Amino acid sequence: MTLQARAHPFARPQPKPLDVAKYDPFLAECDVIDVSHPVIQERAELLAYDRHGDEDIAKACFEWVRDEIQHSGDFERGPVTCKASDVLLHKTGYCYAKSHLLAALLRASGVPAGLSYQRLKGENQPYVLHGLNVVHLPRLGWYRMDARGNKIGVNARFTPPQEWLAWDGTRDGEINFDKIWATPMAQVVDVLDPGASWREVAQRLPDIVEV
Repeated sequence: MTLQARAHPFARPQPKPLDVAKYDPFLAECDVIDVSHPVIQERAELLAYDRHGDEDIAKACFEWVRDEIQHSGDFERGPVTCKASDVLLHKTGYCYAKSHLLAALLRASGVPAGLSYQRLKGENQPYVLHGLNVVHLPRLGWYRMDARGNKIGVNARFTPPQEWLAWDGTRDGEINFDKIWATPMAQVVDVLDPGASWREVAQRLPDIVEV
């Protein structure tokens, strides 16, 4: 996503006890969120070192992915990545890819994490899907966070219980999807073709109205 940002905080406290069976899908591995890959395990261990509890781990992982993994559109660079381990190895990815990495790092530390999406529209741009994450925090419940990467006009933060996202998603036609995905949407995986250039991906980002 390379839209003009509208940073905004949200307060959505919904405390819930952690039911291990219920949250199993948000701790599991899949082809894209390859939790057991050695580079994911190593980075997760480094980020969790000397952290106290899920919230501290979530903050460390969020800020690292936000600041250390370059957004492909912002930095105009490839390769196009999708799988979490590839995002980590190449240190670049679109918002979707960065959300895959963040989910993998959190799950590797036993913190339930899912994927979330917004439908957004920039000035003189078409509607496109934007990818972010949802993490389960013990004292709060599900909490959205956007690690797509900050820049001028973008200032996403980790500030529970407030959500501080890059975009509020409240303009006409925009959507904040309520569903939490355990695995990436098929349309997202399809667009992140490793054989494409970063520019080609930018020109065909998906648009979803219903899920």
